[in-house]
Amino acid sequence: MPAGVSWPRYLRMFGASVLAMFAGAQAVHQYYLPDLSIPDIPPKPGELQTELLGYKAREEATAALQHLKAEQKVD
Repeated sequence: MPAGVSWPRYLRMFGASVLAMFAGAQAVHQYYLPDLSIPDIPPKPGELQTELLGYKAREEATAALQHLKAEQKVD
């Protein structure tokens, strides 16, 4: 008896957990519609557009703003 319960109850709970996991994964895939295609030729380094580019631009803008604020405090 795993976890102090009977085998039939354990197997029922295990089955319910697995079904819930599969249903959740399916729901997420239906909502976000991921692109699961694999390109024939992989992109060269630097060609792949990702969200990190937006993150870098935001970081640069924040750094520029902080630099301007620092300059204003010095003047």
